[in-house]
Amino acid sequence: MTGDFKSLVPETILTAVEKAKMFPTGEVRQLNSYENRVYEIILEPTPLSPIQDKSIIAKFYRPHRWSKESIREEHEFIENLAAEGMPAIGAFRLFDGETILEHHGFFTSLFPKFRGRMPQEFLDDDLLQIGRRLALLHNVGAQKVAEHRPDFDTEDYGWQSLERITQWIEPSLHHDYKEIAKEILEWVDDGLAEFPYIRIHGDCHRGNLLQLENEFYFIDFDDFCNGPEVQDLWMLVADPNDQREFDLILKGYEELRDFDRSQLDLIPGLRGLRIIMYAGWIAARWHDPFFKQTFPQFTTYNYWADELASLKACVNKLT
Repeated sequence: MTGDFKSLVPETILTAVEKAKMFPTGEVRQLNSYENRVYEIILEPTPLSPIQDKSIIAKFYRPHRWSKESIREEHEFIENLAAEGMPAIGAFRLFDGETILEHHGFFTSLFPKFRGRMPQEFLDDDLLQIGRRLALLHNVGAQKVAEHRPDFDTEDYGWQSLERITQWIEPSLHHDYKEIAKEILEWVDDGLAEFPYIRIHGDCHRGNLLQLENEFYFIDFDDFCNGPEVQDLWMLVADPNDQREFDLILKGYEELRDFDRSQLDLIPGLRGLRIIMYAGWIAARWHDPFFKQTFPQFTTYNYWADELASLKACVNKLT
């Protein structure tokens, strides 16, 4: 797909919904999303519509990132989760049985509006339930591999990111940053080779958890990939020094799925890999004005000094 986010004016957004044989009122509200463009669309109440929701969510995928087959695998995985009894928010199947529209140079999907909330704190029972939910996600994920999604490895997520940010690193910190980053990536590369890969969420942090009444939902499977289970576990703990929280999540997890605890040794390296990957992601999107507005510190000395300090802390914990 070759669309340009600048072309996503209300008329373009609404005609995508009409193409799905739904009837928008004309009300459009943009929602927060870094990678894609996401909108809430208010619908006309009419029996002719295949969807009777008052409003829906339209997601326009960033062009050049995913193929249609890779997006379809993401949607099918969410449907697999729902079929196994896990709360999940999947894309609507449209009149042709597809979950993906091709419109104005974009892959576009429509979702129900979910009214959950992002929890501010987690009780012990919440952490246990989150662990169980993640175990169920991985039980489903282990049933087959994703043929059209990436493998979580240092080449795509680390070395390419390091190459991409070379021009951005503060010159006075450039040598130290690259040397420490290389040490982390080489260490992670060796560690990942020891463990099997399954389908995982891929970006499983607390911002991608919503709560509705007493149920927790994992959302935003945009980074869905094949990888080790621990990659989904470690980011759920807000404070890396809070062993109690991690123990509760893992306790809930192991009620439903065995976990090779030697994977835990990877966490300091995975934390360093994510720091490098995140900087590489910003660099790759710097042409998007939204990123310049959101991450103005990216070009400053302080940003790279903080990143270097964080990488050094990760290296100090490598075993």
